[in-house]
Amino acid sequence: MFHATLAAAADQFVGATKRTTSQYGLVYRSVNHRSLRELCTEAARQNLSPKLARHVPQARFGPDLQEFAGLILELQRKRHSADYDPSIRVKSSDALLAVRAARNALSRFNAASALEREAFLSLLLFNPR
Repeated sequence: MFHATLAAAADQFVGATKRTTSQYGLVYRSVNHRSLRELCTEAARQNLSPKLARHVPQARFGPDLQEFAGLILELQRKRHSADYDPSIRVKSSDALLAVRAARNALSRFNAASALEREAFLSLLLFNPR
């Protein structure tokens, strides 16, 4: 999900036809996990902070982007557990549920309006002041 979001951001601001350029790589690599987590924490809420709200249509994200953000947070927590908790045991059924959640997240992102997706990706790449 992290890399799909980075590709969406770079596609939006550089263009999918320029994926082999250094400019595309620069945009793609400019985001870190923390930035995505912090934005998703905000986006999943009903009311955005005033700092972010002025950059989003209707001062809040709609249900598709809110669900996308919530799923990103859930999947990131699962990835952290799998990577850093030596006692965790993941069943194949759990992995399949995570894959299903990731597919759902992508569907929800794509179902959001173009304006909302652009606002989300802008906030991911550019820190509002």
